[in-house]
Order: sequence, then C-alpha cells, then structure tokens
Amino acid sequence: MAGSLRRIRATVPQLGLSVSARRENVSGVFSVARPEDVRNRTVVVVDDVMTTGATLSACAAALKRAGASRVLALSLARATPQFPDVGALDRASPIDEFRHN
Repeated sequence: MAGSLRRIRATVPQLGLSVSARRENVSGVFSVARPEDVRNRTVVVVDDVMTTGATLSACAAALKRAGASRVLALSLARATPQFPDVGALDRASPIDEFRHN
C-alpha cells in the first residue's frame, strides 16, 4: 500500500557520505505504519535515483521486518561511480554491477 513506509527519524543528507556512512545514516530509519498491509506480500519500493542503494536497502529491511515476503526495488536513474557525490564506492557491492573504466 502506498504510504506504508514511514521515516521515523531525521537523517543528515547522504551527499558526500561514504558508502558505509550512507548505510549507517539510514539504518533503522524506516518503519511500516500498518504491517498488516505488507505481511506475506510482494512489495515494490520506488526511488527516483539510486546511488549506493543504502536507502533502498534500509526500506527493504523495514518491510521484511514487518512481514513482507519479497521486496522489489525500482529506480528511475542510477548514479554511477564517476559522479563526485558517490565517493569511493565499494567495488564489490552486488548493486554495482555496471562499471565504467
């Protein structure tokens, strides 16, 4: 259901943070307002731009804790490692399968 996912605390902007700092920044930030809406369902999370995937991962974790059976992520755009706000991306990251040399 649209609107099921809620931010439960403010965070600093992700811009300029390292991959590990981004993950820590959004860890535990989201909750599900009505777990019964997602329990045993496949849920799709939509994000405008995915950089490291930290926010999408935090959203998925909250949805899984609330009982979602599966979480899919859709993104309009993917920021790539050559963009300056990404910093030193972890090249072994499973979400970073597309690379430029």
